[in-house]
Amino acid sequence: MQGRAFLFGAGLLLASVASMALAQQQPLPGRGAPSNTGGSIPGETSPSVRPPTPGPVQGQMQGQVQGQQDNLERLQQFRTTGASLQIETVPQEGRRADALRRNLERIRLPEGFRIDLYAVVPDARHMAIGAGGVVFVGTRKTRVWALTDRDRDRIADEVKVFAPSIGFSVPNGLCFSPDGILYVVEHNRVIAFPAAEFFYESPDVAAEVVVPQGQLIPAAEESFNHGARVCRIGPDNKLYISLGQPFNVPLPAKMEIFNRAGMAGIIRMDRDGRNREVYARGVRNSVGIAFRPNSSELWFTDNQVDGMGDNTPPGEINRSTAAGQNFGFPWFGGGNVRTREYADSQPPANAVLPVVETQNHAADLGLTFYEGRMFPEEYRGAIFSAQHGSWNRTEPVGARVMVTLLNPDGSVKEHKPFAEGWLDDETNEYLGRPADVAVLRDGSLLVSDDMAGAVYRISYNRSRR
Repeated sequence: MQGRAFLFGAGLLLASVASMALAQQQPLPGRGAPSNTGGSIPGETSPSVRPPTPGPVQGQMQGQVQGQQDNLERLQQFRTTGASLQIETVPQEGRRADALRRNLERIRLPEGFRIDLYAVVPDARHMAIGAGGVVFVGTRKTRVWALTDRDRDRIADEVKVFAPSIGFSVPNGLCFSPDGILYVVEHNRVIAFPAAEFFYESPDVAAEVVVPQGQLIPAAEESFNHGARVCRIGPDNKLYISLGQPFNVPLPAKMEIFNRAGMAGIIRMDRDGRNREVYARGVRNSVGIAFRPNSSELWFTDNQVDGMGDNTPPGEINRSTAAGQNFGFPWFGGGNVRTREYADSQPPANAVLPVVETQNHAADLGLTFYEGRMFPEEYRGAIFSAQHGSWNRTEPVGARVMVTLLNPDGSVKEHKPFAEGWLDDETNEYLGRPADVAVLRDGSLLVSDDMAGAVYRISYNRSRR
């Protein structure tokens, strides 16, 4: 078990090799070996249930799987894996890129703004930007991508696979710590990559398991639905992770299990995986969390209950001001709309309602606070968020980037569309589906799109007004 303090800072890994090797041999108290964990809480064993092994689904053979696990162990010891130096890359020009650029001509933005193709990135989901400007992009499949703009023209010159010798499983959630450690949160595992920007050019990267496979959630609760995680490092230097639950509305017996594990909620832990606790409950499936700058407030989106009609319930943007708060699910399906399944059950007396009720079923995902200097003053401190677009509404909605303007005290001033046009008004077809937003160091805004397989860049220039 790997349980040593993270000693990496400013891209240097000096003096840490010996401590990691020692930690490989001596599991920490209370943290057993990563065996199959199919009990009702992470760490409880059920011999009949085993978590799926991370990595590619097709052609998954025992030798290949064991090789991926061996690779991870070698990387933790700063040893080479023998992986090919020819890393998979994605072509950035050609018919595909041209089609994406044509689609962007339809996007509507406020005056003075423009949107361009930053990179062609298959299945692009949540993003994390390193101090050196490398953009890491997760997916709901088996890849993490590294995007490099070598000439600083604000267009990625290279998109290639990150850590190709590791088999990932739904590596959707990516976040950086202030000292440059990249955290990748998979469906049921967490891995940290110290000095990711330093090592990413190679197939072998320094790695450390924070939460072993099968111990982020009970393996018996693994699902293909609502399994994309997101993460942030909080102002308390802890790792925060959202844990969606797989059901539209779960049975009470399931909620008992979820409450113990932190599913249908947000958990936090030390950055080495210790001292895990449930931070918030009553969260159906959040796929976007962010801390308001200069505060301890955690804001997050939540996708609400389906099957209640096109126009109910609303989606949510929530504001958590302290640990232990409950945000109402499953008693509330969205906003203050009660679910049929829990209509006769008393909701928590202190349930926290959302600060923004968003478009019904628009699927609000990633969000970020704007701290850049490029955009006009009115956007400083505002929230940008991605609406992925509805999947079962008779009249589709969403597929746009929203902006939520705040007052100085953090209260909501206005919530409105910022970039829209990915939903064709005539055919109701999606040209793209925004999944996440992130701010580049120059103050421009990146938007990922997992349907079109792209990352876009929104910039501002006063001369365009």
